[in-house]
Amino acid sequence: MPSELTDAALVARCRAGDPAAWHELVERFSRYVYAISIQAFRLPHHDAEDVFQEVFARAYQRLDKLRDDEAIRPWLGQLTRRLCIDRLRAAARETPAEDIEPAGADETIAELDEAFAVREALREAPEHCREVLDRFFCKDESYATIGAALDLPAGTIASRISRCLAGLRKVLEGKKPAPSAV
Repeated sequence: MPSELTDAALVARCRAGDPAAWHELVERFSRYVYAISIQAFRLPHHDAEDVFQEVFARAYQRLDKLRDDEAIRPWLGQLTRRLCIDRLRAAARETPAEDIEPAGADETIAELDEAFAVREALREAPEHCREVLDRFFCKDESYATIGAALDLPAGTIASRISRCLAGLRKVLEGKKPAPSAV
């Protein structure tokens, strides 16, 4: 199945009973769900794995209740949050806890949402952009190292990174919700 499917199209195929679509949905959102459990709620790995399983089991059972197919990520995020809090409450019954939801959980989830948006935008970027940005930002390679690997001058690498970042910025700005008037 092509991974270029929008979230809404993927959800629609899941609802239609396409097992490959369900596999793609779990693949697409697995890191997000697991990161909320580990980073935002600081669950131990075994509890995070239990939450992960429960999130996707419930999503499978209740996918028909999702009102907007495009809202699958926030829906899964909220489901993950509730299950993490339930897990923490259960643990608190055994060991008293001051506050069920860890301080900074909202900020961590917002950072995860932003990272997820960048990952999605990168997936839509041309292959040459993904390659250069991955080598520069993730692998911490120099212009010269990247240029040697791709048989391009270092100056070309610098300008390609700049153009790719500008394109990525446009994609991300197009996906940001409009600021609400307060």
